Amino acid sequence: EVAAKLNIDRTFISRLEKMGEIRKGNSIAVIAFPVLNKDQLLQLLKKHGIDYHLVMTETERWNFVKNRSGIELLNEITDILAKLKDFDAIIMIGSNQRVKIFEALFSQKVIGIEIGESPIEEDRNVNLVKLEEIINSIQV
Repeated sequence: EVAAKLNIDRTFISRLEKMGEIRKGNSIAVIAFPVLNKDQLLQLLKKHGIDYHLVMTETERWNFVKNRSGIELLNEITDILAKLKDFDAIIMIGSNQRVKIFEALFSQKVIGIEIGESPIEEDRNVNLVKLEEIINSIQV
């Protein structure tokens, strides 16, 4: 019926519907720093098709700050925060203070995974089993 009204091939509509079916569950963003097991964490996020992630080691986190002027840093952080508003759930992996800040900033579901007391000054391992359980519970 839609294909006839739009004067397009019915199989094209069918393919569009199938593409819509591929995406199931809530959209998830993951922010994590400073992470020691970054490569394994990124593999896990890829496996689950996580929509957006920002994962940094301690060195990468400091480079992120040092390699930008004040206005560039503000603009980039603002852009990141604006992107995060579009997700159903945000998983924040970081210090206890960072988790609390994210919970206060966003109205959608924020799941915090604390990897230490603030300030964290060295990379920390993320419990990937726990993270995968959280991702699975959100994607259902």
